[in-house]
Amino acid sequence: MSHQISVMVHTPAHSGIGGALTYESDVMHAPGTLVRVPLGSRELLGVVWDALAPHAATEQPSLRTADDTSASHNPAAPLQLRAITCVLEGVAPLSAHWRQLVQFAASYYQRSTGEVALAALPSQLRDLSTEQWARRLKRKPKAVAAYEGATQHIPTPTQEQAQALRDIAAHKGPFLLFGNTGSGKTEVYLRAAESVLEGNPQAQILVMVPEINLTPQLEERFRARFCPQWGADCLVAMHSSLTPAQRLKNWLAAHNGEARIVLGTRMAVFASMPHLQLIVVDEEHDPSYKQQEGARYSARDLAVYRGQLEGAQVILGSATPSLESWHHSRPATATEPAGRYLRLAMPSRVGQGALPQVRRVDMNRQPYKTVFSSHLLQAMRERVTRGEQILVLLNRRGYAPVLHCTDCGWKSECPHCSAYRVFHKLDRTLRCHHCGFTQSVPRACPGCGNLDISPLGRGTEQLEEHLAKLLADVRRPDGQALTIARIDADSTRLKGELERQLAQVHAGAVDVLVGTQMIAKGHDFRRVTLVAALNPDGALFSSDFRAPERLFSLLMQAAGRAGRDAAMQTVSPCEMWVQSFHTQHPLFEALKQHDYPAFAEQQLKERAEASLPPFSFQALVRAEARSQEAAQGFLNAAREAGAAWAEELLVDLYPAVPMTIQRVANVERAQMLIECSSRKALQRFLAHWQTELHTVRNAHRQVIRWAVDVDPLAI
Repeated sequence: MSHQISVMVHTPAHSGIGGALTYESDVMHAPGTLVRVPLGSRELLGVVWDALAPHAATEQPSLRTADDTSASHNPAAPLQLRAITCVLEGVAPLSAHWRQLVQFAASYYQRSTGEVALAALPSQLRDLSTEQWARRLKRKPKAVAAYEGATQHIPTPTQEQAQALRDIAAHKGPFLLFGNTGSGKTEVYLRAAESVLEGNPQAQILVMVPEINLTPQLEERFRARFCPQWGADCLVAMHSSLTPAQRLKNWLAAHNGEARIVLGTRMAVFASMPHLQLIVVDEEHDPSYKQQEGARYSARDLAVYRGQLEGAQVILGSATPSLESWHHSRPATATEPAGRYLRLAMPSRVGQGALPQVRRVDMNRQPYKTVFSSHLLQAMRERVTRGEQILVLLNRRGYAPVLHCTDCGWKSECPHCSAYRVFHKLDRTLRCHHCGFTQSVPRACPGCGNLDISPLGRGTEQLEEHLAKLLADVRRPDGQALTIARIDADSTRLKGELERQLAQVHAGAVDVLVGTQMIAKGHDFRRVTLVAALNPDGALFSSDFRAPERLFSLLMQAAGRAGRDAAMQTVSPCEMWVQSFHTQHPLFEALKQHDYPAFAEQQLKERAEASLPPFSFQALVRAEARSQEAAQGFLNAAREAGAAWAEELLVDLYPAVPMTIQRVANVERAQMLIECSSRKALQRFLAHWQTELHTVRNAHRQVIRWAVDVDPLAI
């Protein structure tokens, strides 16, 4: 007896096939079963779906009957379905909760369900042939070596940590753990996880971090706490630096329930964990949790939804929460109810550590082209001679952002992008950070032949070189010359280089660390007593309304790297120096007081007056074409097609405009903003508008690709 089953496969994003395809099978397979199915001339991995699929199996029969040739001649002929090829042995069906999470993500972020479902699975499940998979199943699993790391000393919780843990035990959540840098948020995560593991022998925990470079440090803390008791295989990692084989191994361990703790980046939110009971999102404010390609999902928001779906507690932790999370955790007032999150405050640092004193340097009063003020330079000299460490933050890599000619005005523009190529002195190249186009530095100006072409502005490479000259005569307590290191995307490209450099910093071998935002968050540098932030003014007057929020978060996180060890403050208090041309800006006033609530209140007031998120809801439609006219033409045509429906739902459709960097790799880019005061109405409009977008796209063949970005973080 044959059965019809619905199978979700990874179909092209704009193929028009958004739902499950119908296949024939001798066995009625359980929903969530992984199968291999034919599609056209290919064989693909698919997931047996159920009634949750948004499109009925008979809605587009011609797309589901690749072998039926007679049906086109005789519409009354019975439908001839293709049979599934085989079932993927050795993998238990994916849970109903996992499928519902995928279904929600696809619907909310306007992508096909198959695309989201199959992208969430390890690539080797999709790529290995049936024979290769059979050989892999026959392999004997390698014996897991016993954990050999040092057992972690378990500190006594502070009063604030203990109160937070009591609140977590007494309420369902979600929780916003608002803890200052150095307040011990990680210890709260560890103890909450320990409580869950001890309470249920099958319980699983998902811990998410925003960036890969934060994973090893946190992973070691979790291993030291849990592996001695639960075994070396109780924790697995999930991030893009893993090899395909490693990712498959770790995914299977989580899917089978063998791994009790999964530690990973945003992709881990889709990890199959059948016994999930706790989700931790560390540094929840970080924009890295928002996917920027394919399905543009927010892993933080999906983590909250998944917690509600599976009855798991969710802890969002940050010293500088996103304004959306801060608003959702607001206490009840006489005029409005409390938010959906429960806010847990930990304002004090662990031990006797104090937050750094913030010093503002008005660069308007400094000599022209001053890089380091004389007072900051003197403070740096004193710190180094006492054996203390210094962080210098400049969020711009390379030697200089532009190379230019003073005679004719030529600048190192990228011929393929609306951006400048960055000058990298170490390898004497001009490199575009958008398309990757690289050329050697010209000997003379290409425009006029002038030999005197010079860098304009500065990056971390130039800062490192400049500091080496300024501090050449400074000696460490042992009489040796100081050591300056640089950590940015260029200096850490090689595998293992980031870990090596961070180990040197932790060991005290580095006196001055220059870097981008990579050094500003998550690291526990015990010997750092001074942080200097250079040239942060660009975000103060950005066209992006989220720029001040990102800048304040970056500076607060950077300041938090100083003074984490109370013993280092016995000689002098730790400091953060901020060099700015706008020292009286409210942002710096709040930073000086380490007063995030005051900054958040001021920003939320401005956003409420302007009806910006979280008081409204947005989506962007982006289009790419060979000409700006074609990209904007498609968007404006789509705007006209949806105008009537938008008016009915009170959705605002703005005219198409070029993106900030409108050309990348010879492709023109445009965007159109959609805004509404109701999330539900916006979702209704987007779901209805999808068909119109496909129709308009068919009439605008010059458009290369287009995408909808729901809840965008950059406009």
